[in-house]
Parts: sequence; structure tokens; C-alpha cells
Amino acid sequence: MERRDLAMKLKTKAKTKATASRFVESLVESPAHYTVGGIETIDYLKAKASKEEFCGYLRLNVMKYISRAGHKDNTLQEFKKAQWYLNRLVTELDTK
Repeated sequence: MERRDLAMKLKTKAKTKATASRFVESLVESPAHYTVGGIETIDYLKAKASKEEFCGYLRLNVMKYISRAGHKDNTLQEFKKAQWYLNRLVTELDTK
């Protein structure tokens, strides 16, 4: 294989990996199906629950994604979802 062909193949592989990474991030951060009806589901739940209930919901989601990692979807994606919920829980607990 020529150098040019190899360089092109490596460049394409890097782009594909970056695109896949961005796709996984969008699935974690804000999947399209979470905003059906014009409001993000988590924002609706926060508005309807007490702070204690909402923090419990976040904590349980962390537990859910960690406990099923490797058994359902992409393992890394599951851990990123758990991390997202944990970060959100820390933010909620940190605000007055």
C-alpha cells in the first residue's frame, strides 16, 4: 500500500471515530426523543417533583446505568449516562 493510500485510510478512520464519538455524546446529552412535546422530559420531572424526589430520581438513574453497563447498550455509553446523571445530581445538591 502506498503512503498516500495509508494516510488517507488513517484519516478516514480518525474521522469515523470522531463522528461516532459525537453521535454517542448526542445520545447521552440530549436524545431527540426526550424533547417530544416541546420540553425535555427531565425538566418536566423536575418541575413536578419535590427537590428530594428529583434527587432520588437522579440517584436511582446513576444506579440503573451502572448496574446494567455491559448488558444492554454500548458499555461506554451506559457509563457516560450514569456520569451525566451523577453530574446533574451534584449540581442539584449544590444549588440552594
